[in-house]
This record gives sequence, C-alpha cells and structure tokens, in this order.
Amino acid sequence: VQDAASGQDPRSRGDEGSQWCWKEEICRILGEIQAPLSPLLLRLCHWLLPKFLTRLFLSVQLHWGQLEMVLRAARTPEVPLVFLCSHQSQVDGPLLSFVLLSQGIGLPRVTVGVRPSPCLRSLLQRLGGIFLPSGMAQTLSDRDEGLPGAVLDAYIQEVLQSHQPLILFLEEPLASLRLADPARCWLLRVLRALQDGAVPDVLVVPVGIAYDVAP
Repeated sequence: VQDAASGQDPRSRGDEGSQWCWKEEICRILGEIQAPLSPLLLRLCHWLLPKFLTRLFLSVQLHWGQLEMVLRAARTPEVPLVFLCSHQSQVDGPLLSFVLLSQGIGLPRVTVGVRPSPCLRSLLQRLGGIFLPSGMAQTLSDRDEGLPGAVLDAYIQEVLQSHQPLILFLEEPLASLRLADPARCWLLRVLRALQDGAVPDVLVVPVGIAYDVAP
C-alpha cells in the first residue's frame, strides 16, 4: 500500500501533509470495502432468517455428508477456507452465512457484486458483506489498479491470515454461466495472497445452490 501511494506521488515520502492525505484516502477506500461487524444486527438477522426462510420455502436441504467434510476441513490448522459458490439469488449470501455460523465454522466475509443503495450497502457491510472499491468497479483489469487495488490486496491477505471464511460468488444471478468480472477480481486477490506467501495454502470448497423456484 505504501509503495502504491508513493508511486502515485513520489514527493509524499518525506512530506507529512501528503502522508496524512494518503492515509485518509486509504481509510476511505477501506471503508468502501468493509465496515466493522455489528453483533446486534448479526443476532437479529440470524434470528429472523430462519423465520423468513420457512415462509419463503417449504424446506431447505443440506447434504450432511458433504457438510461433515467441510467441518473437518475447517479444523485444519493455519489454513483458511475459501468457498466458491454458484449464485442463483440475492438470498444466497445470507443463507450461506447462516449455515456456516450455525455449524460453528465462523462468520464469513461475503463478496457482493451488485451496487446497492448506500443504506443497503452499509447494512450488508455490518453483516459481513465486502465490496470492490469504487475505483475498481469500472476497471476490472490487472493493470492500473493503483491504490484501490493495493488496499484490496492487503485487506484480502488480512482476511485469509485471520482465518475468516471467505465466500466468493462466481457468477451473477440470472446471468449466463460464465465467470463474472467481479469474481475474477476477487479470485485474483486470493491468488496473489498465495503467490506473495501471505498464507501457505487455502482450502477451496465448491458450493452448489439450487432452488425449485429461485426467489
């Protein structure tokens, strides 16, 4: 992050005023990516979600044999879990978050590809949602990512090093079956964390979600 900031303005290395401005900009970018979790909102959401699901669906079915494999994988020391998921509806993120938390795996960080309203964005961030910074939303390439890309790299490394589960949705709901541009950007961060040695390894868990009728 420091290299990216000084690369944009070489004069900022010894200038305290410039360094303070860059620090404020870095905090602003980080605030676009995530927000502190709200224990009250999390408890409320996980109390309401089962009631919502029972009204929305006749049943929610899990493959217990596969879930047991995930539970064993979660006990692997020093290796974070990365869930690569199909994406059928906007209910997928809260549903997976509830399942992982209720099984004792931990509260995941869930990537959100859509650009919701500011109020909804703030709510999702408090519940564990993470977003691409605005500087990268339009330019999803390996080049010219600048400071937003460096902050995002550092953030994903921190998530993996702290062994928080990470959920990546590979496609957009109701879209063609291809890798979405935001998903490619998130996957690149995980790959860079491995290449840079931030974590020794990750356990990749494929997740399939299907509905009789997608909500």
